[in-house]
Amino acid sequence: MKKLETDVVVIGGGATGAGVVRDVAMRGYRTILVDRADLGQGTTGRYHGLLHSGGRYVVSDPRSATECAEENEIITRIHADAVETTGGLFVVGPDDPLDFADDWLKGAQATGVPHEEITVAEALRREPRLNPKSKRAFAVLDGTVDGWQMVWGAARSAEDYGAQILTYHEVTEVIRDGEKVLGVRAIDHKSGEEVQIDCTFAINAGGPWAGQIAGMAQCPDVDVVPGRGIMIAMNHRLVNQVVNRCIYPSDGDILVPVHTVCIIGTTDVKVEDPDHLAIPRDEVQQMLDAGEVLVPGFRQARALHAWSGARPLVKDSRVSATDTRHMSRGMSIIDHQSRDGLNGLLTIAGGKLTTYRLMAKNIVDVMVEQMGDDRPCRTETEAVPGSKTQKNYHVTHRLENAEKILRKEQIVCECELMTRGQLEELIHEQPTASFDDLRRQLRLGMGPCQGGFCSVRAAGIMQETGKADVERVTELLRKFLKNRWIGLWPILYGDQVRQTALDNWIFQGTLDMDHLPEAEEAHV
Repeated sequence: MKKLETDVVVIGGGATGAGVVRDVAMRGYRTILVDRADLGQGTTGRYHGLLHSGGRYVVSDPRSATECAEENEIITRIHADAVETTGGLFVVGPDDPLDFADDWLKGAQATGVPHEEITVAEALRREPRLNPKSKRAFAVLDGTVDGWQMVWGAARSAEDYGAQILTYHEVTEVIRDGEKVLGVRAIDHKSGEEVQIDCTFAINAGGPWAGQIAGMAQCPDVDVVPGRGIMIAMNHRLVNQVVNRCIYPSDGDILVPVHTVCIIGTTDVKVEDPDHLAIPRDEVQQMLDAGEVLVPGFRQARALHAWSGARPLVKDSRVSATDTRHMSRGMSIIDHQSRDGLNGLLTIAGGKLTTYRLMAKNIVDVMVEQMGDDRPCRTETEAVPGSKTQKNYHVTHRLENAEKILRKEQIVCECELMTRGQLEELIHEQPTASFDDLRRQLRLGMGPCQGGFCSVRAAGIMQETGKADVERVTELLRKFLKNRWIGLWPILYGDQVRQTALDNWIFQGTLDMDHLPEAEEAHV
């Protein structure tokens, strides 16, 4: 068994966990983050890309609205390379109640959410595809954020302060001696090795899995309720600003432009297991219908991919145990010292990606107090690596970069303008990475072909680097295509059927993927 020793172990590598490990490291503690998979592979990587202005919650959850409004400005500044300042609109549709708009306006004023009422004509000038029958419109400071870019920025910032980031390390036990946490045990899924990390304190940032992790420490009844929501990426930007329906939060009432696509979302259904998230066809149709309300002709656009994410909601006594739509989006910190008599463990759940930094600050403040130290938070003022001298990115940022090097370097993915140099650099930095790990950081296979062309090129380049032999590369490619298929089959209609058929002919007809040699390694 491999043994490590540190001050603080952070369990969970989503936005909150990455924020916590950064904050802990910046306050001068030794810290290690562990996650059973890649960074941002859970809830953080399965959402619609919205950096909230706070407008969505001014009526339903005023405290969350204020937190979002305040953190929006901070995240835009410290994660400039991950945020596009698109702006946003709240629009009263032709069948939406006008009286809610009055409540919304009062709520925005009361919560401090920046807003401006504009004419419908002005809204249509800004976004010509908007429903022309809209009745009122409000401009807000919504933006879009690349969740993976943000998480890796926070993680690299933490590493600069001495933190260790251990991905693919699944916690199997929280070690305790009576009323004190002593450390954690984990399995390294890349090597199969067991790892023990001794620590003074552990922070559980496991998102929808936080209850399971608390159970490992013999702290039962941590009621984190997974709320499943589906989203669909369309093949281009139907809008260039975030468009919200000005109604009480409901299903399919947000359209978000992210990079080269736009994303419609989302539903909200309680599930028992965050590891098994369905993409029901009826909910897909519901999203496409909802898109028509915001942008007439929405269904004529090409749907690229669908996915489900699980919100880590804390059980709310004000609503039914199954009503995840109306559970609070506020953060919740569980102090296991006062609740369970266990020293050295805190759990955090709830919140929004937009408020990840604030969530991290609040829970680390509690930890510092319990440890008897005086170390203030500094994450609000210091930008992460890559954002210290950079302005917020624009949708054309990769095109500009590609044009500068086009004659010198191969474009591997035309849809997302990913270059060979970017791919080779990340392969050398993370030689055991899967193709999905590469996708999360480089957007490999996230355009209209869904990996039909670029994945084969990436496979060849990985083999040429010498980081993987032919059998392992083949298995990585096979697994990548299998994972892409999960989000393809629910939206197969129109042009995407033709694209999928073409991809199938390439992989089954030309390459005969099902009969290529299989890798002997257990973990690829």
